[in-house]
Amino acid sequence: MTKDHGDSIKNDEKYEALRDEGMSKEKAARIANTKNSGKKGGNSKKYEDRTKKELDKKAKEIGIEGYSKMDKDELIQKLRDH
Repeated sequence: MTKDHGDSIKNDEKYEALRDEGMSKEKAARIANTKNSGKKGGNSKKYEDRTKKELDKKAKEIGIEGYSKMDKDELIQKLRDH
């Protein structure tokens, strides 16, 4: 049975599945709260195919600190771990 996480989590089932996979509470909540979180998109470019500027923008959107001082490989790893 899925636990009700209140208004802060829009898709409780997805949130719990992500947490079970080992994601942080913050990342699981962010994904579970996105529109159509239960559907796969797969339309985004791979991080390796994006420019440093695009990666910086994504890092800023999700609140990664110190992204401007990271090289592209470090930034990709931070984005994946976040």
